[in-house]
Amino acid sequence: MAGERAAGLAPGALRGYPAAVFALSLAAYTTAQMDLALFGYAVPAIRAEFGLSLSGVMGIVSAAFVIGGLLIVALGVLTDRLGRRLMLQLSLVVSSLLVALHAVAPNPAVLTVLRGSSIGVGGLTYPITGALITEEFPARVRGLFLGILQIGYPLGWALASVWAAWILKDYHWRWLFLFGLVSLPLALLVRRVVREPQRFAEARAAGAAPARVRDLLAPGIRSRAVLLFCSQFLFVWAYAASIFLFPSYLREVRGFEAFDFSVLIGAGNAIGVLGYLLAAFVGEFLLTRRTTVVLWTLTGACCFQGLVWVAEGFTELLIAYALMSMFFYGSAAVKFAYLAEVFPTRLRATAMATCGSLAVTLGSAAGPLMVARGIETIGWAEGYALLVGVPLVGAGLLYLLLTPVPSGLEVEDIDRLLSGRKA
Repeated sequence: MAGERAAGLAPGALRGYPAAVFALSLAAYTTAQMDLALFGYAVPAIRAEFGLSLSGVMGIVSAAFVIGGLLIVALGVLTDRLGRRLMLQLSLVVSSLLVALHAVAPNPAVLTVLRGSSIGVGGLTYPITGALITEEFPARVRGLFLGILQIGYPLGWALASVWAAWILKDYHWRWLFLFGLVSLPLALLVRRVVREPQRFAEARAAGAAPARVRDLLAPGIRSRAVLLFCSQFLFVWAYAASIFLFPSYLREVRGFEAFDFSVLIGAGNAIGVLGYLLAAFVGEFLLTRRTTVVLWTLTGACCFQGLVWVAEGFTELLIAYALMSMFFYGSAAVKFAYLAEVFPTRLRATAMATCGSLAVTLGSAAGPLMVARGIETIGWAEGYALLVGVPLVGAGLLYLLLTPVPSGLEVEDIDRLLSGRKA
């Protein structure tokens, strides 16, 4: 069946339906990251309005990510039970409305609940789009396009920066969150275009047991699930702390105004797209994805230290930030592909929601808060360099304990390889 499926897609594998699925997945993923980025740009203004310290506003971020993490695991399990198509539509509609409601939050408590709910519902695009691409694309390019999908990270931040640069210069921060409504029309397109993947339909027709989170602790799955969760947690601890605190760093340490730091972050992330594309290519055609993750992550850690200790002035900071984005953030392109491939179809969304999204939200909850407290204790440069740089190195090294998987294998063959079963 797998061989027939790949052969049938061969002549025009990336035309028609697969191309449409990829375009919609990228659009959904980009708008989800854009919604996430809006809050990062608003942090300095939110602090000023509610009289919050740096660690105080990061406390809101942390609580929201805990709420979102718990919610997204439940939604991921539902995705493996109810289907990818229905849950993607719900994610797009509900998260858009929740983001827009940020504009009327009267106090930090309401803002925290809205933030957490939008993170959970909007973050569901991570496991759903990963499952769709993994289950619909031919094996020889699946990893490449899973990697390219990750450019939604920098594109989302770049789009948000355009809106933020205008709004924060002349208007109140609350207007930022109305931009979240732009993803509503995507739900209609998903309804018209997307179908349930054949692999998913076959798994349900074969009477596969309903997905459960505890299935990830089964023998043969447990070790990779734990390693991937821990690595993703450390990576996102560093990622979230670096990106959510960077506007405050540029304002308080470098003296940048809102327009300048929005432009720098947006342009740096736009340039950083090249790193995502290069990582996806290298992981697919030159090295294994595991090895590429290690190389990109450790290089990104070096670039981050250069940003903190070496770069001076707008131009140098832009170059340093763009290089950091290419490697540090760009490593997500191969992380995502590896995670999507190494679990069975019946558990794919559950695994991505738990080992991916839950680890992401918990890392995002802990990282910014703990790094902010460290910065308040020992200073910006030392706190930033130590509490972001060390976890990032640890995240890269953990991948050395995972099994390298050759590119171009069908997902069924990967499952047999990792479980030790023969074809």
